[in-house]
Amino acid sequence: VKWKGKDLFDLVCRTLGLRETWFFGLQYTIKDTVAWLKMDKKVKKQILDEKIFCPPEASVLLASYAVQAKYGDYDPNVHKRGFLAQEELLPKRVINLYQMTPEMWEERITAWYAEHRGRARDEAEMEYLKIAQDLEMYGVNYFAIRNKKGTELLLGVDALGLHIYDPDNRLTPKISFPWNEIRNISYSDKEFTIKPLDKKIDVFKFNSSKLRVNKLILQLCIGNHDLFMRRRKADSLEVQQMKAQAREEKARKQMERQCLAREKQMREEAERTRDELERRLMQLKEEATMANEALMRSEETADLLAEKAQITEEEAKLLAQKAAEAEQEMQRIKATAIRTEEEKRLMEQKVLEAEMLALKMAEESERRAKEADQLKQDLQEARESERRAKQKLLEITSKSSYTSMNSSTTALPTDLPSFNLISESLSFDFKDTDMKRLSMEIEKEKVEYMEKSKHLQEQLNELKTEIEALKLKERETALDILHNENSSRGNSKHNTIKKPQAQGRRPICI
Repeated sequence: VKWKGKDLFDLVCRTLGLRETWFFGLQYTIKDTVAWLKMDKKVKKQILDEKIFCPPEASVLLASYAVQAKYGDYDPNVHKRGFLAQEELLPKRVINLYQMTPEMWEERITAWYAEHRGRARDEAEMEYLKIAQDLEMYGVNYFAIRNKKGTELLLGVDALGLHIYDPDNRLTPKISFPWNEIRNISYSDKEFTIKPLDKKIDVFKFNSSKLRVNKLILQLCIGNHDLFMRRRKADSLEVQQMKAQAREEKARKQMERQCLAREKQMREEAERTRDELERRLMQLKEEATMANEALMRSEETADLLAEKAQITEEEAKLLAQKAAEAEQEMQRIKATAIRTEEEKRLMEQKVLEAEMLALKMAEESERRAKEADQLKQDLQEARESERRAKQKLLEITSKSSYTSMNSSTTALPTDLPSFNLISESLSFDFKDTDMKRLSMEIEKEKVEYMEKSKHLQEQLNELKTEIEALKLKERETALDILHNENSSRGNSKHNTIKKPQAQGRRPICI
């Protein structure tokens, strides 16, 4: 409770590792007023309440970079469906605006998350900030004011300048004063005065309800203008050293990432080679098994054919012997003298039967001989098939030995790796600045930035078109409607800054 604002701010900077502390401060709200923690006073109260309108398509893109920063590169084997179920990545306003399930939102976030492959955490966070800083309400502090006519307005203070808003439209300013076009800002009592650099343009005056708010506005103007000038001046020695260290650190991380990428590629190639060798080895084993089985079948077939040929040959010999015996019997019968006609008839009949039997025996003997020759030929073919099977098995065995030798020589890598405001009237002059030079620099920066963001805008428009059919029009808020109108007119926080110049040299009336 005894800490001053600087104590708390220093602790936050140390915790986050911030060195460019002049860019940052601690903001809180008190009595419906946004304020910044003062470094020389004790910390008594802090309220954090930040509401920035973000269109749905930008919300999805921001969510994808948040996932990249948290989980690293997308891996479909690790980041399976439902891995973002417990993450709060999208505003409830966006979720309620569309007829989409959590799975549909996760699918669209994951699709962009996969495109961020190769980005380190700090790069993803930087891309997140680049998108966030283009939101219309980003970095703008709003204050309720009245002009000379008593019209209620909103004053917005940010890094680009001062902006005047309608109370019902915090997205598009009615008029803007860029820092490089403001000559002097001052207040006296409750009246605040903005003097443009162009003396032909009338001074703009407004009132706020409390003196404390005027002091806060002046502090924010001084602080934002100091940062505006700092960004356009030569870097101090400290900043030069920090930038040099940052470049060295970035180069070192880039080399580490390249080294890791090469090691990962080598590991993947080695794993693919190993898998291919294992697949080839399994194929050779299968071929060897099939060859062994074919060899065994050939040997069994050869044995069966040899046995059948032997049997057929013996049968042929037996038939030949019987045929010879039948011939002898026929000759004996012919030589036998038959006395009677009946005996002669019977003998002729027996001779005829013997001749038919002998003829049949001769035919059977010839058929058996041909069958024996065919079996001998089949045996010869079976032995030739057996010889070819043995030769193929020998070739497969030699290939398997060569593959094993290659597998043993291919090894995976193992080492892969403040102002004290007392008086009632203060002023601050900006006359010492080369405003023309700043204007040219600002325009150049804008052109370069718009060129870089062209691709990003195309992505956002593509997603917006994709989910437009699922939008529930009746759930659109006033800010959603205003954002859509600005988008259709081509308005953004960058081109509205040019409005004072477009109006010409005439009095400002709000």
